[in-house]
Amino acid sequence: MKANMMDKVISYFSPKAGAQRVVHRAQLAAVESMGKTISNSGYANHGASSEKKSLKGWLTQAGSALEDIERNIPKLRERSRDLHMGAPLATGALRTLVTNVVGPGLRLNSQVDREVLKMTPEQAAEWEKKVEREFELWSESKNCDVTRMCDFYQLQQLAFLSMLMSGDVFATMPYHKRAGTPYQLTVQLLEADRICTPGIESYIDNKIVNGVEIDKKGEVMAYHVAEKHPGSALSAYNNKWVRIEKFGKTTGRTNIIHLLRMERPEQRRGVPILSPVIESLKQLSRYSEAELMAAVISGMYTIFITKDNITQNMDGFGGLAYEEEIDSENDSTIEVGNGAVNFLEEGEKVHESNPGRPNTAFDGFVTSICRQIGVALEIPYEVLMKHFTSSYSASRGALLEAWKMFRNHRSFMASNFCQPIYEEFLTEAIATGRIYAPGFFNDPLIKKAYCGAEWNGPSQGQLDPVKEANGAVIRVDNGFSTRTREAAELTGTDYYQNHEKLVREEKLRREAGFGQYKDTHRNHSDDDKDDEDDSDDK
Repeated sequence: MKANMMDKVISYFSPKAGAQRVVHRAQLAAVESMGKTISNSGYANHGASSEKKSLKGWLTQAGSALEDIERNIPKLRERSRDLHMGAPLATGALRTLVTNVVGPGLRLNSQVDREVLKMTPEQAAEWEKKVEREFELWSESKNCDVTRMCDFYQLQQLAFLSMLMSGDVFATMPYHKRAGTPYQLTVQLLEADRICTPGIESYIDNKIVNGVEIDKKGEVMAYHVAEKHPGSALSAYNNKWVRIEKFGKTTGRTNIIHLLRMERPEQRRGVPILSPVIESLKQLSRYSEAELMAAVISGMYTIFITKDNITQNMDGFGGLAYEEEIDSENDSTIEVGNGAVNFLEEGEKVHESNPGRPNTAFDGFVTSICRQIGVALEIPYEVLMKHFTSSYSASRGALLEAWKMFRNHRSFMASNFCQPIYEEFLTEAIATGRIYAPGFFNDPLIKKAYCGAEWNGPSQGQLDPVKEANGAVIRVDNGFSTRTREAAELTGTDYYQNHEKLVREEKLRREAGFGQYKDTHRNHSDDDKDDEDDSDDK
């Protein structure tokens, strides 16, 4: 290492100090060299590289959930709703999720813990049947809705769709005494916009962000609900906020349900499910509209006529010989329409243009983009577009992948919306004496045992009902499943109700002399074999 003039001067007057400078300079050079070596190893040579030409223009910045999510939610929410209202693919994706996850509604199947409650199977079945009957009395009436617009199953559909479209949705459970029902419990859905910070949003003091209030530990303490929708013209005057604590201080009761899917720790509000594909959906919508307009224009045959001495046209006014005009006072307006005849001014000429529509590449390009959108939404292309033209195996594979996602969403809705409301209903039913449940209010374990439940929704689609039914029989015979589960998944019905009806039907058939049903274990292959035997005999 070469010494500079300053090192030489210092070494001349103080050799010791000069030597120390040389040593320190060598150490510094070693550290810098090591830093360069470290920065060019591992991911620095790949995804974290700032030297590769393909990655130099990739500008990124690390931000917390506050910067990356919370500040962008209002705009994401607006655009997601706009896509749902105007982009067919976005509307179809959301409706597909609602139809398959919730469908006509998730139905209660009470499942108490007999071991904890020390019930016999007969006692448990009788108690479960009584609870389900009482719950139907409440859930199938529109008295369960604060607005009296929906029953409980329609509220499920609305809540799930709103969560998908807006990112999250809220529900409170106030009590209202109403005629015609023994229950006072009601459900009130709150749109995401109404939960917002009072006054002007400030991200400096992050104790209240987007209407969600937390404490020093990060625990959600309360929600601030605007009495009027912030997007309404009425909210500009005297809008007030109500602070609702998430849990009751003395009872621990859930005062407000917040439905959202978390994607990052310390996240407070939900992100619309269309957020990752908003740009793709909007651009695809614009492209589709442009292609549609081009095809419409291409389908119109319009004649342009030029004259040397033009004073009047065919009807004496000059300009356009067509029944309808876009702008009758604008002489420069030239309309395009079916069989339109346009007269041009002297010296003006029109060159024939061929837009080449319909575009032969349109379908392939749209299909490619739709596949990418489907991947982001976890909806296979065949299910997203309702287009099953592949083989049986490919179509079945697409349905199975879709149903993994549908079941995930269904489990989320059952745990975070249906179950809390059911537990609140059961609490009121037991407190008012309509349901007998000793120990319910004394021991949390006993309360949990009484509140056990399954929530059954629409069954999975079947490409080959015979194969699906035979598979269900094999699973039941080998103990891999139960008749109750198979009845719910194959036909969306209750096995016990099916059994009772079959017993009555069989009795009627015997009395009428029609004989018994065929053996339920007789499969389709046996029928095929019998047919082959009959053909051989012939």
